[in-house]
Amino acid sequence: MPAITITDQDQFTNLTTSEAGSKLIVLYFRTNWAEPCKQLDVLYNAIADDSSSEEVSFLTIDADELGDIVELFDVSAVPYFVIIRDGTILRELSTADPKEFVTALDECKSAPVEGYESEGEGEDEEEEETKEEVEAKLNKLVSAAPVMLFMKGSPSEPKCGFSRQIVGILREHQVRFGFFDILRDSTVRENLKNFSDWPTFPQLYINGEFQGGLDIIKESLEDDPEYFQHTIQQQS
Repeated sequence: MPAITITDQDQFTNLTTSEAGSKLIVLYFRTNWAEPCKQLDVLYNAIADDSSSEEVSFLTIDADELGDIVELFDVSAVPYFVIIRDGTILRELSTADPKEFVTALDECKSAPVEGYESEGEGEDEEEEETKEEVEAKLNKLVSAAPVMLFMKGSPSEPKCGFSRQIVGILREHQVRFGFFDILRDSTVRENLKNFSDWPTFPQLYINGEFQGGLDIIKESLEDDPEYFQHTIQQQS
């Protein structure tokens, strides 16, 4: 399907949350003045036009016009690609190399879909997962990105005040992070509480290690203003 040019925040939120389902979403950040973008435009649009799969959405974002979305993904150079599925960032690429983008896209297309419950599937489907399968799923999710936030809603549309606050903290400290909307998957939502030994959300993981909820993160930053930088370096 043809690439969709994003014109405002509401359109972006709608296409990446309520209408996304289990689709792979490709975000292409570009500008009119960057020469590498002009070259990649042709390739990107051709891939989108030739894509026979309805399970991939190609979105184009003008980095000069949509600052809120640029800030959300901490884009500092163009061309820049972000590939997302189920609220989780699978890949981020700052590249002008068409081959590198195509390779990353193919890898993400073939990656298994994690944590998505399609319409019509209910509790019976979830109950079929064994304890071992659920634990394996959670282990993959908490390590899906170096910094993973399990929250209610998405960074662009938080569904609770605590989730909104922790997103604001991560942005303030310029921390790139993946996220998972726990409202979309009851298996993850209920089992992650025991997995983390923490009863509430949001929950933050760094390099697969549980860090805490909102209050713990605030306390950690009070004790060490460079908490994020130090923790990421220590655990990498």
